[in-house]
Amino acid sequence: MRLIVISGRSGSGKSTALHVLEDAGFNCIDNLPAALLPNLVNNISEQQSDQNIAVSIDARNASEQLQRFPEFLKQAQQPGLSIEILFLDARSPILIKRFSETRRKHPLSNEERDLKEAVTLESELLDPIALTADLTIDTSNLSLHQLRDLIKNRITEKEAPGIALQFQSFGFKHGIPVDVDFVFDVRCLPNPYWKPNLRKHTGQEQPVIDFLSQQEDVQTMLDDITRFIERWLPKFIANNRSYMTVAIGCTGGHHRSVFLCEQLYNNFKNKHGNTQLRHRELNKYS
Repeated sequence: MRLIVISGRSGSGKSTALHVLEDAGFNCIDNLPAALLPNLVNNISEQQSDQNIAVSIDARNASEQLQRFPEFLKQAQQPGLSIEILFLDARSPILIKRFSETRRKHPLSNEERDLKEAVTLESELLDPIALTADLTIDTSNLSLHQLRDLIKNRITEKEAPGIALQFQSFGFKHGIPVDVDFVFDVRCLPNPYWKPNLRKHTGQEQPVIDFLSQQEDVQTMLDDITRFIERWLPKFIANNRSYMTVAIGCTGGHHRSVFLCEQLYNNFKNKHGNTQLRHRELNKYS
């Protein structure tokens, strides 16, 4: 049985995530008091139910309960139960803009506390949950459609209870992703962008694949990253990690990083069954 705890700051997409899990067959509970988490698990165990559960815990909880979340989480642990913590967030200016555009009232704002102060306070209150998260997703640059697809890919289509390994390409000029575990910079490698006949192609297309496959430094970089992951992945698995994201970045996120992520994905999907692939910049146009 799986229990997914969803948390995050208001406006980051928690309701969307909960709806995706509900559509996937999870029994969903919104705004669960954190102190009731152990009781919920005990009740399900007594019923010997194999139903997957998703609960949302947010800043509407009493601050004392949020501070004690790690304690409640430990009490909820039981044999045969997989508990995963999903934390959604976005940059503060993005959250403020979302509330301003929708004219929704922030749950922590009042006559004495404006929207900006409420967003900051919420981050502080949710720190105990954020620090325990197995998977953190930054929704700043995601549409609702992209967020739904991401939740579906990372959580509902997770093939096994072990660690889900994702390779993600990105472009440094669009910002470094904050919701990843490792970042490798491959901007030192030969750049197909400066070849006029390759510029319009991506790292998924044969002309770029042929060009980069012939570069000695590209193969050396691929081998080094592969060895690093092979060396340390078992340690993370032994530490009961549920998710690991390895990000590969080049300048624009269309050529070198895409090629390397494709190669890494193909290398690991046979060794490690629960392997996923995402191209951040390419997905913006899909």
